Amino acid sequence: MAVVVIPSLMRDLTGGKAELRLPGATVGELIDALEAAYPGARARLCEGAALSPLLVVAVDGRRSRLGLAEPVGEGSEVRFLPAVSGG
Repeated sequence: MAVVVIPSLMRDLTGGKAELRLPGATVGELIDALEAAYPGARARLCEGAALSPLLVVAVDGRRSRLGLAEPVGEGSEVRFLPAVSGG
């Protein structure tokens, strides 16, 4: 199972838990598992069928380019971070 680091603004959904171990082979499957355990999580992470444009996801310390389709390995660490833009 992958370790999902829960953003501080979502910890009200998880009873204050900062990390969860969840099953899934992709980021999307992890979000499905998170939603099943903690209803409302998907609404905070996704916009429609895609990751919210306000967020980026990092898998094992690398920013994902595939969004919800990003593969996740057994024991991977997944973080949802605010998107930063600018120039």
